[in-house]
Amino acid sequence: MPELISKIKKTFEDSIAVKQLILDERTFDVLASSGDVIAQSIEKGGKLMICGNGGSAADAQHLVAEFLIRLTSDVNRQGIPAISLAQDSSTLTACINDFGADVIFQRVLSTLGNSGDVLLVISTSGNSKNIIEALKAAKKMNIYCIGFLGDAGGEALKFCDSVFLVPSNITARIQESHITAGHAMLQYIEDSLLENGYLEKI
Repeated sequence: MPELISKIKKTFEDSIAVKQLILDERTFDVLASSGDVIAQSIEKGGKLMICGNGGSAADAQHLVAEFLIRLTSDVNRQGIPAISLAQDSSTLTACINDFGADVIFQRVLSTLGNSGDVLLVISTSGNSKNIIEALKAAKKMNIYCIGFLGDAGGEALKFCDSVFLVPSNITARIQESHITAGHAMLQYIEDSLLENGYLEKI
């Protein structure tokens, strides 16, 4: 039992260590510049599209909910246009059945995306084929690409205009930092849009 408890403690210690490295290396600075791009897109009638696989798909939906509804109970404001490219199960399975899993995000992005929108991809490896296909499609459509990646960034690194790179090769630690980064960036975007009068409190 003590060994199991020590593993729990180490999980927290490792998570803190990764986040401390992000602070020490100021990796988080990119969240402000990326937030500026998203805010400017929103102001011009654009939207944010987010995609990821597995736990990262859950993070994408989590963040979209907070863009559309609210981030904290302290601030009730208008919604911020954002969608998850992991659509409903019917759309996902139809695409997998008819065209293949590699294009599940690219298909939705190509249909719903517009020039001037922003794409945020969340990937711990940066090598998922459906993420790469979405990035390639976005580049052709003049859609700014932000990557929340891990370790060395993978193939996605070369298709992203800006990247928040988590200095870890452990999936769980990367995911924990990704959701923290998402919350921090959304707070920055929300504050910016409220300050310049684009958003109103309700």
